[in-house]
Amino acid sequence: MKSITEFPLATLQKVLAAKTALAAEGKSAEEISAAIGEQFKYEGDKITYAIAAADLAAGKTAVRRVLVASFAEGETPNPKFQNVDGHFYQVESFDAKPYVAPAKTDARGGGKKGGRRDGPKSSPWGMSPEELAMKNKPKTATN
Repeated sequence: MKSITEFPLATLQKVLAAKTALAAEGKSAEEISAAIGEQFKYEGDKITYAIAAADLAAGKTAVRRVLVASFAEGETPNPKFQNVDGHFYQVESFDAKPYVAPAKTDARGGGKKGGRRDGPKSSPWGMSPEELAMKNKPKTATN
């Protein structure tokens, strides 16, 4: 596959609006192509690609861009590509599926982690002097 060019949605909407306005004025296909090429500074085949891409994206929702590509002999194009006059166009769209957050396993937002103590900490600044004294107290046989 050889990528030729791509057109973002904003450009496609402008090309389609210009094409419909020119067609409403009664312009021929050659005049429409020349006017679009002049307005968008396109030359040669890019005018044809822009008009075909705008026509393909016209009725679709959530379009991100249209990719124009060509395939060498023996290559099979992806089924998402549409063949228009020997070139292949892929209309890419945004994934419209809503985001579903994964289920939480406990109140903290995740599973139990190894190495953490359960229960609340006594102080966010460390042990109090009394707790330190109890920890460092020498162990006796009665304890």
